[in-house]
Amino acid sequence: MFSALLDAARNSPFKTPFTKAQCDAAAPSENPKSLIASGRTLAAAASDEVEFGSTQFYLLCGVGGIISCGSTHTFVVPLDLVKCRLQVDQAKYKNLFHGFKVSVAEEGAKGLVKGWAPTFFGYSAQGAFKFGLYEVFKVQYANVLGEENAYLYRTWLYLAASASAEFFADIALSPMEAAKVKIQTMPGFAGTLREAMPKMMGEEGITAFYKGLVPLWCRQIPYTMMKFACFEKTVELLYAYVVPKPRDQCSKGEQLLVTFAAGYIAGVFCAIVSHPADVVVSKLNQAKGSSAFDVAKQLGFMGMWNGLMPRIIMIGTLTALQWFIYDGVKVALNIPRPPPPEMPESLKKKLGVQ
Repeated sequence: MFSALLDAARNSPFKTPFTKAQCDAAAPSENPKSLIASGRTLAAAASDEVEFGSTQFYLLCGVGGIISCGSTHTFVVPLDLVKCRLQVDQAKYKNLFHGFKVSVAEEGAKGLVKGWAPTFFGYSAQGAFKFGLYEVFKVQYANVLGEENAYLYRTWLYLAASASAEFFADIALSPMEAAKVKIQTMPGFAGTLREAMPKMMGEEGITAFYKGLVPLWCRQIPYTMMKFACFEKTVELLYAYVVPKPRDQCSKGEQLLVTFAAGYIAGVFCAIVSHPADVVVSKLNQAKGSSAFDVAKQLGFMGMWNGLMPRIIMIGTLTALQWFIYDGVKVALNIPRPPPPEMPESLKKKLGVQ
């Protein structure tokens, strides 16, 4: 695994992604090993490619998740900070631009990066579980269903695999998410992660880090289900109806552009589906001693949509970049990248499809 990471810079698709990196088909004489994932057969495209379904494959997918989630969430910390403040204090922070203006006036430009440390560590851990376990569950569930059913019910397969992965990812994220929200929305509580963690433990014990876990599941699991299922289906549709040539004839740079477009479309739907729970999480970690139900009742239906537009902008961009980076890491580390699903030959014969 580590030797593959050291080679990443040399193999990076970001050097000249639109001209140099090409999709190479496996030569017939290589007799590549057939692999089943998401109801379709995959072939290892090169002799030095990581073996699909191996421990190294899943670990490197987790590394891709760390890089994609940790970097992107940290990059949008200023927007996330203002979004959280809009959610918990609509009277003071009237809209996105006013929120930035007030925050800079009170704390300076430096104040916009408050909470970057718990964001980076929390979402790096979450990304490892989210992407790594998604690949694990997708393969295992496909094997249980069998090749034909995995193809026919592939959307349900994506939903089940992503929900299972996110369940564990949120357990890793919850402590850092709680610390982040307190740092960003409670003036004077703490300025850094090192200050916030012991203070939270001293005031509320271990429950301070996990009292928001259930609403976090309510926010993140629907978000991740939409993120993965919508992305997978959008990629399939883009190659079928928009991209003018088959995927195996596209350069890797062109494939990454399709990945980015599909990621952004998925991100918009993700933001809408998960937003009410996101507002509850932000308010809950600010309101000591309250339950998720108490917070939801206090906010009311309309109150749970505070800060939706900045979150759509943030999540759309963030999701697109995550998929772009994750797919780019796969290219750089020679990790197998499944093509869009195709109907198995056995099913074609049963259905009389040519």
